[in-house]
Amino acid sequence: QVQVVESGGGSVQPGGSLRLSCAASGDTNTIDVMGWNRQAPGKQREMVAIITKGGHTNYRDSVKGRFTISRDNPKATVSLQMSDLQPEDTAVYFCYVSTAGYDNWGQGTQVTVSV
Repeated sequence: QVQVVESGGGSVQPGGSLRLSCAASGDTNTIDVMGWNRQAPGKQREMVAIITKGGHTNYRDSVKGRFTISRDNPKATVSLQMSDLQPEDTAVYFCYVSTAGYDNWGQGTQVTVSV
């Protein structure tokens, strides 16, 4: 079993930056893919970025060039560096780690982008 805890988030103005971090604990040797999803009010949860154990990444089109996902395998952490944030990035951001095909989710952290 794996527990996931996020940190970071907050409120910024358009064009600002934030960094989200996520730490996994427990049976971390089984972790494969790590990633971030987000959910805006009234909308479905959507994939933001994922990173495999080997370091391969994938991003949703709207964040390419602005967000960077990275991970530290020995520490079982994953981070999301977000730059040039826009109001449409406002959402609750959830970290997840996949173990043997099962997704373990964090509690979510709020990111608000407004003037």
